[in-house]
Amino acid sequence: MTPNDNHIKSSIQAYYKRKRNSALIFLAGLVVLSFFFPILSLLHPMQMTSDVDPENMYNQNIKYVTADLRELYFTGYTRNFLGNTTGYYYYTMRGGKCFIVLLSPRSSQMGLSYIESLSGDYRIIRDSKAMDMLLTNLAHDLTWNDAGIRDAVSPYMLSESDANGLMTDFLRFFLLISIALAVVTILISTISIIKPEFSRPIRRLSVYGNPKEILEEAEDELATLPQLATEDMFITEHYFIETTKDGVALVPIDRILWIYKYSTLHKILWHHFSISYTLYINAERHRYIRCPKNTKTDIDGIMDYLSEANHNIYVGFSEENRRRIEARQGDLIFLRKIWAFLSRKV
Repeated sequence: MTPNDNHIKSSIQAYYKRKRNSALIFLAGLVVLSFFFPILSLLHPMQMTSDVDPENMYNQNIKYVTADLRELYFTGYTRNFLGNTTGYYYYTMRGGKCFIVLLSPRSSQMGLSYIESLSGDYRIIRDSKAMDMLLTNLAHDLTWNDAGIRDAVSPYMLSESDANGLMTDFLRFFLLISIALAVVTILISTISIIKPEFSRPIRRLSVYGNPKEILEEAEDELATLPQLATEDMFITEHYFIETTKDGVALVPIDRILWIYKYSTLHKILWHHFSISYTLYINAERHRYIRCPKNTKTDIDGIMDYLSEANHNIYVGFSEENRRRIEARQGDLIFLRKIWAFLSRKV
């Protein structure tokens, strides 16, 4: 067995193992964070029944809940931000204790004096500065002393506004999307590890024929005798192959239309460190390959060999070559049809 036996498949498997491991680490990190932050209850608020004390749920790191509240009385105080009223403070009795509830303007109908019942999502907040100020003002209004009202009112407030605010909704949406992407990444990566021919770089070859057969042929040619090889780029009799830690690319040489290189100067402040070169390959059926962080010698050797292997390849970046490829690929046909349609209508 030569070092290049199944090299493409091994590179695909290594790439997707890294992707799968990254997704697994992300999910594991969320699990660890859920012990310190209320991530689970944020994603799925738990039902708080009438016999459950908010303090118990708060101590269990369950800070986002769904509850049915009854007999809410308006305190006369509101929460304001930048001149706009963002919440109305109510109080209600629950399990023999008095609780402060912050309702949104919509749920409270802009401050109804009494609400018989209300269901919704709430965030349990403990000893907030806003509540501290509210209790001080209520004690003054009721001619109570500060200690007395704090004994009568629970330090745990239920806030509908904080459970459904813009930032909370954004954070919930971000977490759900991130978890969904991580799960999908794990599933796709696992399939690609087990069956490399089902991976995206290989499935994209379906426009040129049977992807599995193309992969097997490329593997055989690479294992037998590659025509040209650099650290991570190979040319066989019929294929250009790239295998890096960032992914795998495979394209038939006779399908390549245009190749050119682009240089990047790496520097920090005014100090120049090095120049790296990127090879760009434009192939039929809108397939594009980008091979970054290579040396000029390697890319020049690849470009020379490809241009010799396929004399129809356009070499070098120029406006003329770009227009030729656009015309050959039909990139502007759709836009031209729209322009012609609009021109007739106008």
